[in-house]
Amino acid sequence: MTISKSLRIIGFSGFLRFVRKNVWGERLCDHAVARTTMVEKQSSVFVSSPLQSTATANDYWQLLKPRVMSLVIFTGIVGLLLAPGSIHPVIGLAAILCIAVGSGAAGALNMWYERDIDAVMDRTKERPLPRGKIQAGEALGFGLTLAIGSVVVMYTLVNFWAAYYLAGAILFYVLVYTICLKRITPQNIVIGGAAGALPPVIGWAAVMNETALLPWVLFGIIFLWTPAHFWALALVRHEDYAKAKIPMLPVVYGLEATKNQIFIYILGLIPLTLYPIYNGDFGLIYGAVALVLDILFLAFGIKVKLSQEPKEGVRLFFYSIIYLFLLFAAMVLDRYGGL
Repeated sequence: MTISKSLRIIGFSGFLRFVRKNVWGERLCDHAVARTTMVEKQSSVFVSSPLQSTATANDYWQLLKPRVMSLVIFTGIVGLLLAPGSIHPVIGLAAILCIAVGSGAAGALNMWYERDIDAVMDRTKERPLPRGKIQAGEALGFGLTLAIGSVVVMYTLVNFWAAYYLAGAILFYVLVYTICLKRITPQNIVIGGAAGALPPVIGWAAVMNETALLPWVLFGIIFLWTPAHFWALALVRHEDYAKAKIPMLPVVYGLEATKNQIFIYILGLIPLTLYPIYNGDFGLIYGAVALVLDILFLAFGIKVKLSQEPKEGVRLFFYSIIYLFLLFAAMVLDRYGGL
């Protein structure tokens, strides 16, 4: 009997269980078995489903994670506006569109890979893939097309370095965060946050075809902001993550440890937000806004740390969005306001 015939009889997931017992480490192979079992089940559904797609334009729009995209676009615009050089408005618009499309592509590929856990979690079960509105192959093709297209257009119309950092952000989010880290380590959001922190660097590079210290400071601000932002949500949704077997920090180390880590990251974030004032990048407008926002962020962090109410995590989550938006808006206002 040939190997291929044996595999058809026992199934690929059964083969992986055999390998786990005899060759591989148990933890890694458990993950592989779970995913291949899911794929085998979904494959039978896809084969029997009609070939025509039932997806609407809104389903594809949701596949792009528009709420995440909006913040990515905004921070990318800020990086572009803060760059000291000049850029033709059409080229600048092309750069922002490429950042938006690249962000959407990463979101689509993330949803394609995570369709099994999205179907389990209450927060994500209404997404297009779990509802069967978009098939896995459609999502994969859509995401890859947008990813490749955004990088090619950025390289063709803008410059090499903007395309380089855009490609890096997409690949890091999909390959490092989504595929390698999210299901393995509670530090997934910390390391994976590097992808979401790159838009200001991309925007700056679109103008200058190089980077400098300031865009990397903005990168650092978003990077340190990300854990506090997402862990605040995880405090409320920890049972959802546990059900999907995602090792988010509250699931692995508990709520109190997560609250402590949120507070530590806020403390680490504050000096970095004030550094551009010390370095002479911004003046009075940004300094005043940053100081007030930092004090409020710290107050929300303390309240979460001391409270047992889940709603405090929700409040911190929503404030963190307002915080980042106003902080970056203050940078632009300070630069063009002249104070």
